Amino acid sequence: MAMQKAVLIRQELEPGYFALAEEVALSISYNGINYTVMLITPNDIEDFIVGFSLSNDIIEHPRQLYSIELTNHKEHINAEVEIANQAFWKLKENKRQLAGTSGCGLCGVEALDNALPQLTSIELSPLPDVSWFNGLRSLISNAQTLAQQSGAVHGALYIDAKRNVLACREDIGRHNAFDKLIGAITTNKLFQPEGIVVLTSRCSVELVQKAIRAKFPLVVTLSAPTALSVKWASRYGLTLIHVPKYDSPRAYAPQEK
Repeated sequence: MAMQKAVLIRQELEPGYFALAEEVALSISYNGINYTVMLITPNDIEDFIVGFSLSNDIIEHPRQLYSIELTNHKEHINAEVEIANQAFWKLKENKRQLAGTSGCGLCGVEALDNALPQLTSIELSPLPDVSWFNGLRSLISNAQTLAQQSGAVHGALYIDAKRNVLACREDIGRHNAFDKLIGAITTNKLFQPEGIVVLTSRCSVELVQKAIRAKFPLVVTLSAPTALSVKWASRYGLTLIHVPKYDSPRAYAPQEK
């Protein structure tokens, strides 16, 4: 977290120091081939790389990721990632040069099949009890340590049926925060069938795709999902739950086939 001097705009200008969210460029290379550059909050970088590799279908299983070597520079980080030959051959066949930004989702995708890929359906999960949502925003706020200091970061949380926060990851980019969470759950073997993903950001189709690839059956968002994200979630067995600030939770649940 960086402290930056600013002037408080009052009757008498008063200087002070305020925490700002960090942002650096992360360059990721797989087996020596540069793949992408992302703007990212420099926390939990290894979790991000694991989650990014899985959610972008670069690797099919964490066993295919052999090592991550990070080199820190003044305003950027280089990540040299070694993956299995089978995954690398697939990557070279489908290689996409992405110009990543903190708001990037489908930016830079060259083929429609990459933007709207065929996925594997996941098992349906029952809705949580209404009491599970009581005080959810306070639970999220307490877990988001970076947001408490500076704001300006999205949160992605993994919460169990008893409302224990199993993992929380934060980033300036909503996609990055979710990838970090996927990586944390995978690396630390936190997955459980009744676990619920909670995202502080709006829910668009690319976040739904990440959830389906990671086999998360329940995703809760604090902002409304798009129509396309609901359509895709329903197609592949994912339940989306929107929790408005002043209204009851709204579940977009797929129909059992």
